[in-house]
Amino acid sequence: MGDRLNGKVALITGGTNGIGKATVEGFMAEGAAGVVFTGNNVEAGQAIAEATGADFIQHAVQDIPGWAGIESHLRDKYGRLDIAFANAGTNTGDGNVEEVSTEAWQNLLDINLTGPMLTIKTAIKIMRDNPGDVGGSIVLNSSINGILALAGDVTYSTTKGAMRLLAKSSAVHLAKEGTGIRVNTIHPGVIETPLIEGAINGAPDPDAARSMLEGIAPMGRLGQMEEIVSLLVYLGSDESRFMTGSELVIDGGSTAGLPGV
Repeated sequence: MGDRLNGKVALITGGTNGIGKATVEGFMAEGAAGVVFTGNNVEAGQAIAEATGADFIQHAVQDIPGWAGIESHLRDKYGRLDIAFANAGTNTGDGNVEEVSTEAWQNLLDINLTGPMLTIKTAIKIMRDNPGDVGGSIVLNSSINGILALAGDVTYSTTKGAMRLLAKSSAVHLAKEGTGIRVNTIHPGVIETPLIEGAINGAPDPDAARSMLEGIAPMGRLGQMEEIVSLLVYLGSDESRFMTGSELVIDGGSTAGLPGV
């Protein structure tokens, strides 16, 4: 239990599982005055809200009209927004460039790229009106695949790479406007989320699957969700107030060198 986010209000998309859920829990534990999180899983969202005291709103990030309700909730209940974490994303239906359907391509663009853009736009509108201490911190959850592409996930890699420049363009614009609003991206490596655990346990040889994934990082292990949350707490706090337009890689060295060399 800490107070690094004392008095701050946060918005987290994709908050019903994995890194998003851990961030809801972590932000509340660090003294946030309020956390609003979104997702499609109503049962999971309600359970997390009951356990943490955070506010759950059922919403898909690509649902453009639905963003008005999120903005209204934040303004009406809290009157401000200090942190926005654009976490929602997927690779469902993706494939290599020859096999991916145009329908899957468009759906992934809507979720992985338009969703973060709408998160930024909504956050800016509220943060510009923050009383007293204006400004805020916006963080986009990209990936090491926004730096190094996956051949079999062309859309996921493309969207995660594009998020880097979405953040940088927004960061420069907001800095020049003197808003005090910062925008950064994080680039996690392979993190031990329930999704990854499920993939490992569902493999024909779970031990071999775990070993393969652990071997991606020179540090020889999977990242932990609490390590990602710690980085997000730093970015959401005033400790990072001179950091904007940055891409923070947290991958155990996976992108630092040539594999096998």
